[in-house]
Amino acid sequence: MQQKQLFEEIIEYFKVAMPVAETELHYGSPYELLVAVILSAQCTDKRVNMITPVFFKKFATAEELEKGTLEEIYELIKSCSYPNNKAKNLLGMAQTLVSEFKGIVPDDVDLLQKLPGVGRKTANVIASVVFNKPALAVDTHVFRVAARIGLTKNSKTPLETEKQLVKYIPEDLIPLAHHWLILHGRYVCIARKPKCISCGITKLCKYYQSSLIGKEQSK
Repeated sequence: MQQKQLFEEIIEYFKVAMPVAETELHYGSPYELLVAVILSAQCTDKRVNMITPVFFKKFATAEELEKGTLEEIYELIKSCSYPNNKAKNLLGMAQTLVSEFKGIVPDDVDLLQKLPGVGRKTANVIASVVFNKPALAVDTHVFRVAARIGLTKNSKTPLETEKQLVKYIPEDLIPLAHHWLILHGRYVCIARKPKCISCGITKLCKYYQSSLIGKEQSK
C-alpha cells in the first residue's frame, strides 16, 4: 500500500470512530492551557487536572503568577513530576509572557518557544488547541503510534515524525489528527501491550501485520 493511501484510510477510520477528539487537560483560557501543558510533561493529564484547580485559584493570570515565589509555586505543584524545574519554568514563563507579550499568549509557534518551559511540542499544542493552527505536536504517544502503524518510517526524532505526518495529513485535519493519535496511543495502542484485539485498524497496521507474520513463521 502506498503511503498516501495508508494515510487516507487511517484518516477515514478516525473520522468515523473518533469524530470528536480533544485534549483531556482542563482549562478555561490560553494561559491556563499553557500552564497545564507545561505541567503535563512526563506526567498524566489526570494528575495535572488534580493540581490546576487550586493553582488557578491562587494564580488566575500570568500577571498574578509572575508575582509568585518559587516556593509558593512548588507547594502547589509538588505532586507532579519534576516540580522544581516546572516551578522555575512556570515563573519564568509568566515573567516573559507579561514583559514581552503583555500577558497575552501568542498564537505563533516560534514566539511561543521564547517562553521558558515551552519547547516545540508545547508550542504546537497551544497553537493547535487554542488557535486551531495546523501544528502537530509529537509527544511519546504520537511518536510511538505513528511508527507502529507505519505512518512514519525510520523517524528518530519528534521533528522528523512531525514532518512526515504533516506531509500527508490535510492541513485542516492536523489539529484533530494530533488528538486522534494521542488518544489512540493512550487507550488502545498502549506502550507495553497494545490492545490489538480491540483496535479497528489492524488490517492497516504495520506492527500488527508483522506480528501475524511472526506468529505464522513460529508455528
